[in-house]
Parts: sequence; C-alpha cells; structure tokens
Amino acid sequence: MIIVVGSINLDLIANVDRLPSPGETVSGSSFKTAPGGKGANQALAAARAGAQVRMVGAVGKDNFAPEALALLREAKVDLSGVGETFASTGTALIMVDDDGENIIAVVPGANASVVPGDLSKAFLTKGDVVLLQHEIPLATVDAALDQARAAGAITVLNTAPFHAGAAAFLGKADYAVANETEFDLYGEALALKGRDRAARMRDYASKTGRIIVVTLGGDGVMAATPSEFLTVAALQITPVDTVGAGDTFCGYFAAGLSSGLTLEQALARAGAAGSLACLKPGAQPAIPLAKDVDQALQQAR
Repeated sequence: MIIVVGSINLDLIANVDRLPSPGETVSGSSFKTAPGGKGANQALAAARAGAQVRMVGAVGKDNFAPEALALLREAKVDLSGVGETFASTGTALIMVDDDGENIIAVVPGANASVVPGDLSKAFLTKGDVVLLQHEIPLATVDAALDQARAAGAITVLNTAPFHAGAAAFLGKADYAVANETEFDLYGEALALKGRDRAARMRDYASKTGRIIVVTLGGDGVMAATPSEFLTVAALQITPVDTVGAGDTFCGYFAAGLSSGLTLEQALARAGAAGSLACLKPGAQPAIPLAKDVDQALQQAR
C-alpha cells in the first residue's frame, strides 16, 4: 500500500503566449480547471502505475472539492483519510506558455489544516511506502517521517516546494526526491561539500545514509546512495506542458519501489512516466497509464 500524505487542490489554468514579467499583463488563449495539488497528483500517478493508494489530506466544504477529488475517486484511491474543513479547498493558479513552461501560485486553504493528529488515518503498517511533499504544514511532514519509521514503512519525500526549514528533517526520509534547483538550495542549507551537484549528492548520501534523487528535466535523473551513483536518461520529447511531470515521477517512483523494482528500474519507469506527462496539458489529466509507460520504455530500448 502507498500512503500519500499531502495536498489536494483545484488547478485554475490559463494558457498564454509567454509568461509575464512582474507588473505586466499578457493575453491568454484558453482557460480550464483540473484536479491538482502535489499530494493528489502523486496519489493518482501511483494509482495509475498500478499501486493500491490511500490519501490523507483535507478539502473544503465548497464547490471546488468534488472536482478536486474526482479523478482520485475514478482511480479507486482510498479517500477515507481525506477530511473536510471550513477553509477553502486548496487552489493553484497556473499560467503555461507556448513552450510548456509555467509559473504557479498556490493558495493552501484546507491543506494548511492537515495536522499530525490526522496521521492516525494513514493506518501505517510495515512495508507501506509513505509519500510526502511540502504543501502541507512541515510539522506534519516531520511527524509522518517519524511515524512511518516507527511502523517499518518506507518514506519518499518530494522536497517541493522548497522550504529552508525542511532541511532539518530531510535526512529522515529513506528517499528524498528534488529537482535540480531545490537540491542546490538544500545543498546550501545543509552545507554539502563538493565542486559539482553530483559530488554534493554523494556527500548527502554519505552523511545521512539515505538516498537522494535529483530530477533534471530533459536531462534525465541522477541518484546517489551511500554505495553507488546512478544516472538515467530521459525520453526525448517535445513538451506541451510540464506542470505535472515532477509529481508523476514521484508517484511512479513510489509505485516502483512498492512493487519491488530495483532503484535503477524504478528511476527509469518514473522518468518515462514524467516525460509522457509533458505531452498533454494539465497535471492530473496528463498522468499516463501504466501500459503507455511500459510501451514507451520498450520503444526506447
């Protein structure tokens, strides 16, 4: 079982010719809504990868909540751990340009009410994979890492969005997954040593005894363990929208670990899934099905 403790949002997405500079207004070409939130995105990705998934989080008692949960329900994610609050359902305001790049503003809403006491809804057991992000209070993330270890569960912590305060507990996670920008920032916060990113990743793995995974967009992914260093190439694609790529990677990565794949195999499958997620607009609607990921991996060989 994969337990995702994290955020649930409704994304409000505008397509624009180019991203605006500060203080600038640009024209949009289209607008749509889609379920989102890093936690919910990763839960859906893990479910579409073939895993059993339970979601722990919160939504508001508003009109956004049913749409925010719709695709999770469709994928048969266990939503018994999702509570309702009087705060608004979390919202992400997203602009995507013609090159697929984006800027995002997130309003936490109900996600800010996910507290350590809610972890009782996770029903953690030995062998579970607990998937976490930083769109809920950091105290809850920290507590989940501790409770998961006590239960004998494996933890995967996606370090997005960057919070300097998270550096204090990053090393508790069995697997930390960061993009290159986030890892560089955490590297400074943790005073990691090394002339380049790979060396600093090795230093992190050596100091913590854990595994660090750094995603590099079109350049693939790198991972450092206390005993080895891995690189996996990305699929060659022309991106349409990169919004959900990182979350798709994390959900598929957790599913790969849960199913018994080796680290290299889990990275390759997750990387392929993340690439395919860039071929469609939106976050959750773009998350590929397992059969499509497996087909893409076969064609890439």
